[in-house]
Amino acid sequence: MNVPPSERLIVALDVPSAAEAQEIVYELGDLICFYKVGLQLFTAEGPKIVSELVNSGRKVFLDLKLHDIPNTVAGAVRSAGELGVSMLTIHAVGGKKMMQAAVEAASQSVNPPQVLAVTVLTSLSETELQDIGVRVPIANQVQNLATFAKSAGCRGVVASPQEAAALRASLGPQMAIVVPGIRPAGSDVGDQARIATPEAAIRAGASHLVIGRPITAAKNRNHAAAEIFASIAKFSGDERAAE
Repeated sequence: MNVPPSERLIVALDVPSAAEAQEIVYELGDLICFYKVGLQLFTAEGPKIVSELVNSGRKVFLDLKLHDIPNTVAGAVRSAGELGVSMLTIHAVGGKKMMQAAVEAASQSVNPPQVLAVTVLTSLSETELQDIGVRVPIANQVQNLATFAKSAGCRGVVASPQEAAALRASLGPQMAIVVPGIRPAGSDVGDQARIATPEAAIRAGASHLVIGRPITAAKNRNHAAAEIFASIAKFSGDERAAE
């Protein structure tokens, strides 16, 4: 995808309050234009925090990983579209009818958000996937769900950096591949099982990187974000698609 460099990095506001989120946004200033609002912050503060970010000129990736019956998911997607979010997530394992309902609901927005299908959470290992009854390797499961999501009309997927290269090869240049589990060299792994550096993820075909703690927990957040930008600056969407 031809993604502007300024939009390739999405900072995860995985904090418990609007005050903490606003502090991060203020410190990062004009350097970051794209933020992820997930379950923790959305549950604590509701749609207001999303509206505030959108109204301030930022883009929002609403990462609620919707997974319910098609009608309920469609209603949630319509509400997210009214908030002005740029991206939102649903679970691919919700099935084709659910994904199609989400895509249709998104298309009804004035500015339709990209519907991204979550494949396999980056916190899951091969053993944990087997524990929940999935007997194929993670890479196979991710590929199967991503192909399924594309056929349902989703405009992108969420997967770990370890699957990004194979997904780019199979999905083509136009699908967004949004990659969490990014850790700059030397960073704490935390609760992630399948990770990569920013440079490796971009080289593999990621269109967007979602990074939280390496930036938000840094002593100097602006400096941490700037270093990550610098590490991926030589790669553009056009160059990646041409490889």
